[in-house]
Amino acid sequence: MPLTLAALGEENIIKRIGGNAEVRTHLQNLGFVPGGKVTVVNSMGGNLIVNVKGARVAISKEMAQKIMI
Repeated sequence: MPLTLAALGEENIIKRIGGNAEVRTHLQNLGFVPGGKVTVVNSMGGNLIVNVKGARVAISKEMAQKIMI
């Protein structure tokens, strides 16, 4: 399921990253890698603030839909 459907505060494991090569590279540079842990901290209008690798990152709804957990 996409990251946009994750419950707030629940730790999830990233299964795969979708999108074109540029999008995948950008997300990997932010710390979104398969097997990594990600927690949704807050959701505002579909955009997410997530905790990944000990850092808080804001991502758009479109980007979050490409991250499968």
